[in-house]
Amino acid sequence: MKPELPAPPALALSVQYAVAEPRLPRWRLRRWVAHALAGAQADGLVDFQSAEINLRLVGQAEGRRLNRDFRGRDYATNVLTFEYGVDPAGTARGDIVLCVPVLAREAREQRKPLLAHAAHLTAHGTLHALGYDHVKARDARRMESLETRLLAALRIPDPYTPL
Repeated sequence: MKPELPAPPALALSVQYAVAEPRLPRWRLRRWVAHALAGAQADGLVDFQSAEINLRLVGQAEGRRLNRDFRGRDYATNVLTFEYGVDPAGTARGDIVLCVPVLAREAREQRKPLLAHAAHLTAHGTLHALGYDHVKARDARRMESLETRLLAALRIPDPYTPL
């Protein structure tokens, strides 16, 4: 029996496909984002009532350009998140960029199913969009623990346990 989460908060999700990835349809991405939002709301670190998330799937070149322009790192990263905070009405806003070629390469290298890795990175990006971080060890433990619980509820193994 999987752990139950409360109903997810209201979600306005925009999905943009700069690259095609038929294994990541909008309905699947929405499910993962909504699941992460419900988990974060239950966790209580961030007080929000609804969320507006833009999720963009990009290729290597765009992923590299965005990471270079906004983080000063000249390589494509797996997930890049822009957090805009929670407005006075309680709506959290953020943009999440998934670099599909990096995601696929990492899944192969780590011998994980693509969908399991994509679910993890989508949840990870969603938590970042809400203000979760992993710079400090204590914050990293909290974020990773929540990710692990969220993924377990989806029957996805702990992404932080080496195979």
